[in-house]
Amino acid sequence: MRRCRPRPAGRAGADYPESVSEELDAETLEFAHRMFDLARDGTTGEIAGYVDAGLPVDLTNDKGDTLLILAAYHAHPDTVAALLARGADHTRTNDRGQTALAAAVFRSSTGAVRALLDAGADPGHGSPSAVETAQFFDLPEMLALLRSR
Repeated sequence: MRRCRPRPAGRAGADYPESVSEELDAETLEFAHRMFDLARDGTTGEIAGYVDAGLPVDLTNDKGDTLLILAAYHAHPDTVAALLARGADHTRTNDRGQTALAAAVFRSSTGAVRALLDAGADPGHGSPSAVETAQFFDLPEMLALLRSR
């Protein structure tokens, strides 16, 4: 079973263990996995409802992917916009240094890219950055969109 890991921004050390899977029961882990699936599937209304009810908008999986990164990677611009409207942190990177913006660029999701840029996402942030992703994968439309901001 995959683990869910807390990743509060700017926090590290003994107060924030690397893994909390041993501390969470199976039902809680299953719920978290369902939330990640909602982001992957673009189930906007349902995930927005959970966030509105108290689900951490920056919930992060064992690979460092936030709900926003997953929604962007799977090209769900409405879900991306809903998460951003609820305070999702577009500056977060996963364990590979990738941002939601780079993920949206990789998938050529114009709507998600626009939503992230409108929220202030930096095309040069991350490794690879969104700009580097567009260049590497020869995505001229995405590169033009990134440079237009």
